[in-house]
Amino acid sequence: MPFLADLHVHSPYAIATSKDMVPVSMARYAQLKGLAVVATGDFTHPAWFQRLREELVPAEAGLFRLREDLVEESNRNVPISCRSEVRFMLSAETSNIYKRAGKTRKVHNLLYVSSFEEALAIREAIEALGGNARSDGRPILKIDSEDMLGILMKHSPEGFLVPAHLWTPHFSVLGAFNQFNSLEECYGDLAEHVFAVETGLSSDPPMNWRLSQLDRLTLVSNSDAHSPRKLGREANVFHTDLSFAAIRDAIKGGREKGFGGTIEFYPQEGKYHLDGHRACGRRMTPEETRRHEGRCPDCGKKVTVGVVHRVEELADRKKARKPKRAAGFTSLIGLPEVLGELLEVRPTTKKVEKEYTRLIAALGSELHILREAKLDSIAQEGWTRLGEAIGQMREGDVHVSAGYDGEYGTVKVFA
Repeated sequence: MPFLADLHVHSPYAIATSKDMVPVSMARYAQLKGLAVVATGDFTHPAWFQRLREELVPAEAGLFRLREDLVEESNRNVPISCRSEVRFMLSAETSNIYKRAGKTRKVHNLLYVSSFEEALAIREAIEALGGNARSDGRPILKIDSEDMLGILMKHSPEGFLVPAHLWTPHFSVLGAFNQFNSLEECYGDLAEHVFAVETGLSSDPPMNWRLSQLDRLTLVSNSDAHSPRKLGREANVFHTDLSFAAIRDAIKGGREKGFGGTIEFYPQEGKYHLDGHRACGRRMTPEETRRHEGRCPDCGKKVTVGVVHRVEELADRKKARKPKRAAGFTSLIGLPEVLGELLEVRPTTKKVEKEYTRLIAALGSELHILREAKLDSIAQEGWTRLGEAIGQMREGDVHVSAGYDGEYGTVKVFA
């Protein structure tokens, strides 16, 4: 069965109340013939863990669904054209900050388990090592990433770990400030048990295909959602049975096991795509950074080295080479961003929200509009120019201004 999964959500912040468990923004990727799987986020946090136990009930093996009374309440906020089955997978993100070989390492790890009992055992193991799971939804732990993976494997035989946003400069395995040059350096003897990595918003599959060391891994993309509006901005496509094990095995096995690829940001829109110094408004290419010896030419401070630069440092191929096991991907601009461009307002304004709601009620989910809706159907809704914009986007005919040093980039259809 076809379905989409967004497996990186910061839930206590993204999903604040029961009626928001399946928020309007789920309309981004609801499918009439499929469903959505969403990570719960933050099962390590006691209060959120309790909330999950109260509001989720078992569904297919290792997955959960919202209680029926809460589904009815949630659907009041979702247009009929976008209502869909939703499943939840228990997940958490840890911020592992520790010393290795005399250097401070900062790595975000995504954990996935199939039962509340396993989730509780992992939290208790973290707390036994002095970790404070109660301080934040993404706990900061003085636990080595290799040990974190070991804890997961001990308490969740079916569980798996995915390194989060692989290239982000400050908190990732291959980020410029960590100076791990491979998964083996980070996870040691347990590295072979890592079978997927999250590309993050600032890179896409072709950038990662320049490294032969990543060929054995499945590249996943998730929204990293801190608010409901961000849910589903990146997602994974599956063509497999619906269960925790089927999702895990599809991710592990790649295209041949039912992993259907990813729906992506344009990587230039990510806020660490290029190098730069935001305080001075300096966006820099890797070549410019090297020419200025890693310093901002305006103030002399060190620049933040971005994803493109770091990929170039570690790449052993001049051009991307797609592995046989790899699935494809689609790069999209969010419908609110397209509407904002056409209406000449910010995508978060009420003017855009009103038009967005009208369009998805008439035509279906956001991803259906962006990927599949007939352009003449969009024009019939009074938006000939929107049809033109989506047609151009589908052809990859876009104009980009890359993000840098924490500043999001922009991707526009019309120059």
